[in-house]
Amino acid sequence: MYPKRVLIVALLALAGALLNLGCSSQRPGADARAYRMGDPVAVGALVYNVSDTEWLDQLGSGPSARIPQNRFLLIRLTVTNGGASNSAIPEMTLVDSRGQTYHELTDGQEVDEWLGYLRTVSPAQTERGRVLFDVPTGAYRLRVTNDAEPGSERAALIEIPLQITPVLPSPPAGR
Repeated sequence: MYPKRVLIVALLALAGALLNLGCSSQRPGADARAYRMGDPVAVGALVYNVSDTEWLDQLGSGPSARIPQNRFLLIRLTVTNGGASNSAIPEMTLVDSRGQTYHELTDGQEVDEWLGYLRTVSPAQTERGRVLFDVPTGAYRLRVTNDAEPGSERAALIEIPLQITPVLPSPPAGR
């Protein structure tokens, strides 16, 4: 009788563990390795390199200025295709310290060097530009992926530290 009870407990524990795996609410990017900004990051055939960031309170000026819900974060990067065929550059997301995700904005109006939203890169070519987010001020991780079907996708995280450069006033005219 005792060995039967041990077997039942073991089977119940195994079943619970398997159910827990199937219902896992893993944080976005928990499957991805993290890299420092400025380091080349290979994800499949695509190699990403984030060079700098810029925080803005608005895009453009005057009555047609775009005002964010939080703040605009522009991320300048390059994406190189090391593969043998054209590759889409997938949508990027930002992940905060609590696992909250923020999607890249699809409208780059008023963004110099906007990378675009629907984009491809040819073999052995590099695309350069900036991607745009509307997020609360803070440090993030940029989640980048390869151009693969869901389920076979690879991802990496690039640390985006909080760096705000002060805007210096222009000197008065005539000096």
